[in-house]
Amino acid sequence: MYLNTVRNIAIIAHVDHGKTTLVDGLLRQGNVFRANQDLGERILDSNDLERERGITIVSKNTSVFYRDTFINIVDTPGHADFGGEVERVMSMVDGVLLLVDAVDGPMPQTRFVTAKALAMGHKVILVVNKIDRPDARPDWVVDQTFDLLVELGANDAQLDFPIVYTCAKAGTATLDLSQPGRDLQPLFETILAHIPAPQGDPTAPFQMLVSNLTYDDYRGRLAVGKIFAGTVHPNDNIAIISRDGQLRPGKVVSVFVFEGLKKVPRAQAQAGEIVILSGLEDVAIGETVTSRDTPQPIPPIQVEEPTLRMSFGVNTSPLAGREGQHVTSRKLRERLFRELETNVSLRVEETESPDVFLVSGRGELHLAILIETMRREGFEFQVSQPEVIFHQDADGQQLEPYEQVQIEVAETYRGIVIEQMGRRRGELQNMWQESGNAHFIYLVPTRGLLGLRNELLTATRGTAVINSLFAGYYPYAGDISRASRGSLLATEMGTATHFGLSNAEERGILFIEPGTEVYPGMIVGKHQRDSDLEVNVCKTKHLTNIRSSTSEIAVRLTPPAILSLDQALEYIGPDELVEVTPKSVRMRKRILDSNLRRRLEKAPIGAKS
Repeated sequence: MYLNTVRNIAIIAHVDHGKTTLVDGLLRQGNVFRANQDLGERILDSNDLERERGITIVSKNTSVFYRDTFINIVDTPGHADFGGEVERVMSMVDGVLLLVDAVDGPMPQTRFVTAKALAMGHKVILVVNKIDRPDARPDWVVDQTFDLLVELGANDAQLDFPIVYTCAKAGTATLDLSQPGRDLQPLFETILAHIPAPQGDPTAPFQMLVSNLTYDDYRGRLAVGKIFAGTVHPNDNIAIISRDGQLRPGKVVSVFVFEGLKKVPRAQAQAGEIVILSGLEDVAIGETVTSRDTPQPIPPIQVEEPTLRMSFGVNTSPLAGREGQHVTSRKLRERLFRELETNVSLRVEETESPDVFLVSGRGELHLAILIETMRREGFEFQVSQPEVIFHQDADGQQLEPYEQVQIEVAETYRGIVIEQMGRRRGELQNMWQESGNAHFIYLVPTRGLLGLRNELLTATRGTAVINSLFAGYYPYAGDISRASRGSLLATEMGTATHFGLSNAEERGILFIEPGTEVYPGMIVGKHQRDSDLEVNVCKTKHLTNIRSSTSEIAVRLTPPAILSLDQALEYIGPDELVEVTPKSVRMRKRILDSNLRRRLEKAPIGAKS
């Protein structure tokens, strides 16, 4: 295969702008599937979490043939928390499709991914999607995108971008809005005309950068990456150069390429192609696979550092071990360190306690996805409230991570946003009104965002739209006062009853329903006051001569506000934990004994541990 018959592209966009749907259309019209083959929607969103949340979490490779050209396509995540996925695949491609909603225009997370593509010199094709929406404004979107590229420092060649208007759901594209599209042929033609063929000398010594890892039940670990130079064959003896320059031998067993959704074996692959190599059991992302005779390293992938961390520990609650399959610290440690092999943005540190590990990530969603994945694999553990990671500059000044937050809300709630962000040390960057909604852009410490989403959605009756993007490290902003709140705490071990919950309901909002197992120190609700309150939710009504056997059923409870994992992580405070099992998400105090908690609260600050 010659270089001029290969194109390597990535599709980048904000969450929910139709990126994965467009890939579906390219695959269908690239004759990857039979005409009568029904694979549903969002074919590349292959795991359950991606389908449930409607987002792309892990970058994925696929390809199509068009007019004798082999087009490798990488579907990338749109959420900034998974920026590590974007950073490591940009080295595999030579251009990007920047997909933007025809109404919303470029959003905060579009900025993050686009900046990475421009920094690597990639050419951009602007794809304005969802032009069938009645409120579409494609001309405004094009102007906004041009302004964004200028702001991000795009060069003249990158600013001279072609524009394709698409309706990904219908599988149509056009270069002229006055002429409706019939299929995606205009997009295919634009890719061939404007995305350059990959560079590389097939006769030079072999060089490949490992950008991704996958696993096969029969072949073991598979290394995915782009060949920068040379040619590779099955059974080639190669060398692996680690990120710190160490050299070790290896042998390629098989060579595959992506054809549609399949991995197809090849007798050889050469410079410019994206390939999968088997047989390299100890290879890691960012390492170079190269010729053993003349080993040449490729600069490793640079990934931005994590901004949040939280502790993962063995479950120590009275209900521990009942629902999980993997409950020991050894299993927890193995799983967390195995995650480091593919999750390049993650960091795991051991602590003084063998049962607790510090896990650092790019944001709350990044860590929540890991927790949810592990609980679905049968793990049972407990996690702490997320906390930011501070840095120090050369002068010893403390720095903390900041994020740029864009909030859209109905005008009637404008005052609530201003009040909330002011309390969280947010600095207003811009504000405007449009179509009855108020739009805000704030620069705010990451600390100020912890718990913000829940509070803002509650205060605005679920109408606020919040997007955030890591902006960098800036001087410490000072203390941030979170809205004080108290919790309702169970006082005894047992099962919650209608009668017990009806009494507790008068004191706040319940998080559990009758029949839920509870233990002392477990959080069962939110107190209407700022202090914690202990309640006996297991209490039963005393028997009387005239009490009927069905009198308990007459108690009517308000439906509880059962929190999801993400909501529980936002709710808990520094002295609380979330207990995660395959079947349950419970919140609890770190110290379950109420007497010990009270003694520590009264103790001098220096005496508290």
